[in-house]
Amino acid sequence: MDGEERADREVSEKGSATNEDRGSHAMTSDLVVIAKEPVPGRVKTRLTPPYTPGQAAALAAAALADTLETMVRTPAGRRSIALAGRSGPWLPSSVRVVPQRGGGLDERLAHAFDNVYEGRPVVLIGGDTPQVTPALLAQAGAALRGHDAVFGPAADGGFWLLGLRVPDPRLIRGVPMSRPDTGAVQLSRLLDAGLSVAMLPTLTDVDTPADVEYVARCAPRSRFASAVLGAARRCAEGVR
Repeated sequence: MDGEERADREVSEKGSATNEDRGSHAMTSDLVVIAKEPVPGRVKTRLTPPYTPGQAAALAAAALADTLETMVRTPAGRRSIALAGRSGPWLPSSVRVVPQRGGGLDERLAHAFDNVYEGRPVVLIGGDTPQVTPALLAQAGAALRGHDAVFGPAADGGFWLLGLRVPDPRLIRGVPMSRPDTGAVQLSRLLDAGLSVAMLPTLTDVDTPADVEYVARCAPRSRFASAVLGAARRCAEGVR
């Protein structure tokens, strides 16, 4: 049986959750965002050019602030950020900071789950999907009441969300990251472990200039969209 057939049998259909699941129930899972401190030259380097390193870092900071605000607005057990670097004004006071550990992204993801796990399911997201909503995060938490895992695929072939009822580093370590097949490999890892997996809608995370424009249109009232407009104005005025 190939991966697609197994997914048809073992994975909940995308978008199958009811409206009630999407937002009305209190979420009992813990939430964690994994992110880097938005330092020019160290984050979102694929945005340069056309954006300068400073502009790319400002976009990353805005996206992270939007994501964290959404997390704060979502009912949850505990809210944390697994952070590489130092905190800044984008960090809400109610969010606990835990340092990232490990070398590759697969190890850092596995450690992030381990660092925040307190006996409740854990939902992890990245800091570069500013269009995410409290309803989507609540849907992820609700899914973990009836599934072992919840998975949010990204448009570039990766994933923007991973939730586990009982985290296990063996589910993540060794998954090749930042490749077009990362999401498929990660999903297969979950299925091969015999887990039941609920699927969330596909989202676009911000990695390329084309992603910037698309995501800004998806969330026109966000800090991220405002930062994109500001960067465009400065470029038009010749301000670097």
